[in-house]
Amino acid sequence: MADHLEASLTLPSDPASVSAARAYVVGTLAEWGLPADTEVSDTVRLIISELATNAVQHTFGQSPTFTVDVELDRDEHLRIGVTDSHPRFPRRLPAAVQQDNGRGLVIIRWLTAECGGRLRIRPTREGGKTISIELPWVVPVQPATTAVQQEL
Repeated sequence: MADHLEASLTLPSDPASVSAARAYVVGTLAEWGLPADTEVSDTVRLIISELATNAVQHTFGQSPTFTVDVELDRDEHLRIGVTDSHPRFPRRLPAAVQQDNGRGLVIIRWLTAECGGRLRIRPTREGGKTISIELPWVVPVQPATTAVQQEL
């Protein structure tokens, strides 16, 4: 595999774009060797869903689009980022029993840490922000098929 792979997609800040972002990332990772039916793929699917949802819901119409970037460095580090043009950084909200939202970054941070990764939030030159995760790249080993298994 190449030393560095990149993929990027810009989508409208619309609820329908969340599923498009999810499909794009999972499809890209499958092309790079991560099967879509693995636990890591499921985790990435949930993380990108949360990141894209945040880009749509919390920019209050001030970011007409968001961009999803996927990078793989030296088959070691996977980075996935979502960039929007809204200047406000996410804030941790107090957990309330009746609260229906506001826990997305907590979920992302927890899932990322569970995989041995980290979450970063940084400003863009244009005044927006990028929220990204970095995970170790681990492609599951496919079981070897032996001649005995093939005969059965």
